[in-house]
Formats: sequence, structure tokens, C-alpha cells
Amino acid sequence: MKTTEPTPKLTREGAALRKFALAFPGAQEDFPWGHLAVKIGKKAFVFIAAEGGVTSMSAKLPQSKEKVLTHSFAAPTEYGLGKHGWVTFTFPRGAKMPTALLHGAITESFRAIAPKRVVKQLDDSSG
Repeated sequence: MKTTEPTPKLTREGAALRKFALAFPGAQEDFPWGHLAVKIGKKAFVFIAAEGGVTSMSAKLPQSKEKVLTHSFAAPTEYGLGKHGWVTFTFPRGAKMPTALLHGAITESFRAIAPKRVVKQLDDSSG
């Protein structure tokens, strides 16, 4: 999706999450509110931001939300999204980020948001 807004600055870790998310079939980026949103069609499945030395990522987690919220770096997403299964992960600069957990969250969110035909395409290509 083309936009005239500049790409927000991301940390190295945030850039790696962006690259992972954009590898999903049909994934494209947009920049609402100055943050990076990775979308399938018109629906975002992950938001990534880096502000004030903090990297954050939000994803929709209908299956793992309760388990993920036991981590100190995870909280329900603000703006009313938390009640719909969205979780925000926040890490200060230099913190060790749990890459496997975050990749799993991006994958779960993509599967929750993407049309069934696109999820099938993902399953067919990985199997």
C-alpha cells in the first residue's frame, strides 16, 4: 500500500519483526498514526513501533492471549483493542526480545485476520 508518510524509524529488532511479517502471503505495510502496520488486505495483523528507546509490537492473539499476558513485557493493547484479543509487547532498548514468541504471535495474528483462502495458501506453501 503506497503512502506519502515517511517510514517510521525502527530498531534493529523492530526491522527484523517487520521483515518477518512482510514475508506472509499478501502482506503489505501502511503507516497509520506514524506507526508501522502490516496488513492483509485492509486489515492490520501487526503493529510495530519504536519510540523513546522502546520497541513495541501489537498482535491479535485469540488462542494464546491469556498465556502471553503472564509475561511482564505483555499487556492488553490500548484503545479498546485488548478486549478483542490484541496484546502489546514492549521492550526497552537493549532488552533481549523473545524472537520465537514474537514470531509465533505474528503468525497467530496473521491466521486470525487473513481470509481463509490466504491461510490455506500459507499452509500449502509450508507443507
